Amino acid sequence: MYQLKAAEWRPQHFKWEVRDNVAIVTLNRPERKNPLTFDSYAELRDTFHRLQYAEDVRAVVITGEGGNFCSGGDVHEIIGPLTKMDMNGLLTFTRMTGNLVKEMRTCPQPIIAAVDGVCAGAGAILSMASDMRYGTPETKTAFLFVRVGLAGCDMGACAILPRIIGHGRASELLYTGRTMSADEGKAWGYFNDVVPRGQVLQKALDVANSLATGPAFAHFMTKKCLHQEWNQTIEQALETEAEAQAICMQTQDFTRAYNAFVAKEKPKFEGN
Repeated sequence: MYQLKAAEWRPQHFKWEVRDNVAIVTLNRPERKNPLTFDSYAELRDTFHRLQYAEDVRAVVITGEGGNFCSGGDVHEIIGPLTKMDMNGLLTFTRMTGNLVKEMRTCPQPIIAAVDGVCAGAGAILSMASDMRYGTPETKTAFLFVRVGLAGCDMGACAILPRIIGHGRASELLYTGRTMSADEGKAWGYFNDVVPRGQVLQKALDVANSLATGPAFAHFMTKKCLHQEWNQTIEQALETEAEAQAICMQTQDFTRAYNAFVAKEKPKFEGN
């Protein structure tokens, strides 16, 4: 299988680091609350696509610098130019942003979002498309597309958000564009937890490190099934999971876990 060393990648439009099999994506335009540009959208899309070939990454953390997560598409570098594009150009853009979400959902590694401060528009989508989310009391999440004259159905929001917080709550946020508070996000299941501002990145890293030292292949399979079974009947899902579990039973990590149990030791997983 063709593999890439992710620790050697050098993205141009966000910070990238790999530590102990955990990749850290840091949006780093803090003076503007970390907005996205055409280039950063595309580079994020390509990075998550390449992760399927990364042998040295078992979990991913995405966060932002300067006390904010992401303010969405840059008003001057994206929104302005979009008002002047023809339909072909607009479709090229909207399909590209949708492909970013597709690559996040189909890359094998679990993605944990450490969300502080502003988390709006496409920034809210980035957190939504992650597998787990941790916020702070200061986190303000808004799917604010309607507030700029756009539909709430952006980058998969109408498909994914109701699955996280329920149809009625998602409908309210997408129709009104109002801000979801951190307390609401935790109560509704959007955030796995809300922790003090200075601890949110470390919390996400702790979770990612725990996953990275676990049975990586099994985690990859869990993510695949969580995504794939959205569109399956229960009978199809049961067959999908039967096949997935049988494959996992052939891994060395499964044997390691059994041998450790017999020896009354903690298993040391190696991801194969």
